[in-house]
Amino acid sequence: MNLNSRIFDRIRVKPEQKQASRPQQARCDHPACTEPGEFRAPMGRLREGQYFCFCLDHVREYNASYNYFNGMTPEAVALYQRDAVIGHRPTWSMGVKRGDKNFREEGDEGAVSGDAFGTVRAKSRRNSCVEPKKPRYGLAALKALDQLGLDDTADAAAIKARFKDLVKRLHPDANSGDRTNEDRLREIIRAYNFLKSVKPV
Repeated sequence: MNLNSRIFDRIRVKPEQKQASRPQQARCDHPACTEPGEFRAPMGRLREGQYFCFCLDHVREYNASYNYFNGMTPEAVALYQRDAVIGHRPTWSMGVKRGDKNFREEGDEGAVSGDAFGTVRAKSRRNSCVEPKKPRYGLAALKALDQLGLDDTADAAAIKARFKDLVKRLHPDANSGDRTNEDRLREIIRAYNFLKSVKPV
């Protein structure tokens, strides 16, 4: 590389800029401390999003004595912990529709009292004589149907028609010898053969 080339004469270099001075760091919030407050510590319950700024020694001291539940009764702490399991969201009893007259949210005054599962038990007794609906296909057959782009409602004629359509579209002879879809075609043939063995097509 020739440093005396006329190309280097055309290169313009910006003059050095002075680095912007950093904003002055806050002091430690501990009384009578002059150290910089580099570490944030939460202010506590009902003040979420607000923080103290402490130096390292004082933030360690603060964290050792920090108690989020300070000032709460044991019953309030237990209620908070119970609600934390469900993310503090409203809940309702199983088997009760939200728009139903038996629907009850936590803390409703006009809620219907009684056994929350009584309606579920009554329904289960009433429908016990009806046989549960058996699935038409097993898991492997559902995967094979998915390969063909069908769901579990497909009958034998639909499966056969879909298979013929896919073979016509993906076969190399129908695509001027293009073999890019050959792997997909193999999967479809394998799925169709499996479905023929499970249920005659």
